[in-house]
Amino acid sequence: MIESFFNAVRNLFYVPELRKRVLFTLAMLAVYRAGIHIPVPGVDQNVLAEIWSQAAGNLFGVLDLFSGGNLRRISVFALGIMPYITASIILQLMTSVYPSLKKIQEEGELGRRKITQYTRYLTVVLCFVQGVGISVWLQRQPNLVIGGGGTGFIMLSTLTMAAGTIFIMWLGEQITERGIGNGISLLIFAGIVVGLPNAITQLYEKIQDPASALFVIFLILVMLLVTAGIVFFERGTRKIPTNHTRRMVGRQMVATQSSHLPLKVNIAGVIPVIFASSVLAIPQTLSTFGTWGWLQTLNQWLGGGHPFYESLFVALIIIFAFFYVSIVFNADEVAENLRKQGAFVPGIRPGKRTADYLNSILVRLTTVGGLYLVVVCLIPQLMISGFKVQYLPFIGERLYTMIEGVPGLSWIPNGLGFSFYFGGTSLLIVVGVAMDTISQVEAQLVMRHYDGFLGPRGGRLRGRRATS
Repeated sequence: MIESFFNAVRNLFYVPELRKRVLFTLAMLAVYRAGIHIPVPGVDQNVLAEIWSQAAGNLFGVLDLFSGGNLRRISVFALGIMPYITASIILQLMTSVYPSLKKIQEEGELGRRKITQYTRYLTVVLCFVQGVGISVWLQRQPNLVIGGGGTGFIMLSTLTMAAGTIFIMWLGEQITERGIGNGISLLIFAGIVVGLPNAITQLYEKIQDPASALFVIFLILVMLLVTAGIVFFERGTRKIPTNHTRRMVGRQMVATQSSHLPLKVNIAGVIPVIFASSVLAIPQTLSTFGTWGWLQTLNQWLGGGHPFYESLFVALIIIFAFFYVSIVFNADEVAENLRKQGAFVPGIRPGKRTADYLNSILVRLTTVGGLYLVVVCLIPQLMISGFKVQYLPFIGERLYTMIEGVPGLSWIPNGLGFSFYFGGTSLLIVVGVAMDTISQVEAQLVMRHYDGFLGPRGGRLRGRRATS
């Protein structure tokens, strides 16, 4: 397997077209990462580093994940690609609500270009909204803005960050057209994995301490198992067999070949986790703009490891998973398309019965996919921040006392005592994008009669888009 992987990498540079695409992608990613060293004018970077430790857990921390650390440094790319992703999701939801947008979407290539254009316009609007919000937040921090700021600073910083996001959007589109893989996904991927050397350094320092070495090794093993689970579930599909009605060719009755309709186990992807994390981070973000008693109490309940927070996090992931799947997959429309093509599910009547059958399968798949997302996100989070059993109603105090009295179990309510760079959301994005990119590169190699990453007998690695 390792030999096949290195052979595939070598074959990449044997094909001139693929070599140009790979080098172009790497060059664009280098330009993206260079933007982190260009700060927004008027911000004191030394004061910013001290303030960020208090804001890393709120919505700004979630946005910083997708900006690749640019928001942490308030660089020209501080907003990252998140406004474009948000605009894409909004347009995707609106196409299922407004028939006019749905009609445009069904116009083929011309409709796709119109939707893309609308997405760009909405991205610019969101850039200015988020840019103003971040600029006001920066101005409220003491001694952070040089010269006190004012309206001029808000306008300058907002325009700078909006221009940076528009440039990132252009980079992503160029990578998609002239590079390898989905450009937007690769930009997010690059922003996350760039912190891997620092994470390895932190783990190496911790492993030097004999008291922490065992926990670090245990954490690494768990992360490897979680990664393997992500690969397994992201490749998982439910194949629904379909047959086509017989048709007359001349004087002979010809039966078309049987096929199948693939449904991914995790159709929603990482979107439910992003939505849930953003919603739960809103109260902590509001606390940076003012102090209210009820908000401080709510933030205590929404602290990492609190039973209320974990329960709400699980519920929101599952709710958003069902909500998003119901938007992106219309069983009635799929059943109608199958009927128009003369296809049917064996044993199921075409039309409404087929739609009901698809809905029943979709409910089971979404349930499994939602629980999979919950497990992937909770395992790293609980190991890092622990589970505050003392806040459980009725039995919390007794259970906490019992756990504290058992050697080796004190990490359960307190966590492992150090932070780890890759959480559940980061692992989902990194593994999903890596699988998607490898599948596209492998398809290009196989098409040109070269062995792919899995070798001549390894089959095809399904990425996130290969079965959608």
